[in-house]
Amino acid sequence: MRKAPWHKITKRKSSAQTCHLLLRKLSQSKVREQPFAASPRSKSTAKRFYEAELLVNRHSRDVLIDANGTVVEVEEQVPAESLSPQVREGLQAKTGKGKLVKVDTLTKKGKLVGYEAQVLTNGKKSEVQVGPDGKSLAHEE
Repeated sequence: MRKAPWHKITKRKSSAQTCHLLLRKLSQSKVREQPFAASPRSKSTAKRFYEAELLVNRHSRDVLIDANGTVVEVEEQVPAESLSPQVREGLQAKTGKGKLVKVDTLTKKGKLVGYEAQVLTNGKKSEVQVGPDGKSLAHEE
């Protein structure tokens, strides 16, 4: 059995280069490199992340990976019909008179932490979030 084409790359390149090349092969699209600071005042503690915007089976999947290759967060589009009644009601309550345009699951460290929906109200886009149980989150994910 042949090894994956990025196997040789991982032996010779740094972890950041490996992560970037792997994501490019997976997505066949542009990968964005994003520095995130741990706090707004401290630039020295910035971490480097890579985000791949994938299209899988006609729905979007955004994957955030750190420089070590660890998957930090996944946002995956799901059909609104597939949501539980509690989640659907929670999103609808937060949406108000707006229309749900797109719903994503939010997964961190392999655990579902909530749902995020894009809302269109009077021609303006916004986002709302609820937890896995459909209730408001204590903080935005």
